[in-house]
Amino acid sequence: MFYLKFLPKYILIRILKFYQKTISFDHGFFKFLYPNGYCKYYPTCSNYAISAIEKYGFVKGGLKSIWRVLRCNPWSKGGYDPVD
Repeated sequence: MFYLKFLPKYILIRILKFYQKTISFDHGFFKFLYPNGYCKYYPTCSNYAISAIEKYGFVKGGLKSIWRVLRCNPWSKGGYDPVD
């Protein structure tokens, strides 16, 4: 029963990695369309989400990831934004 505590975290990370390998413009099949990268932030939002979930857990890491995606808009400058 101890492993059930980590199951949501594991599942969410696997979903993000599947996204990266398939439809991500920075990591997946469509990478050739943007050779210099698509995401204006470094690390990319999906890498940020994986790092935040690994560091803070499912709930807090998930909320930090959602906040990062909301900040990614046409008016943001982007740049280096590591997981705090």
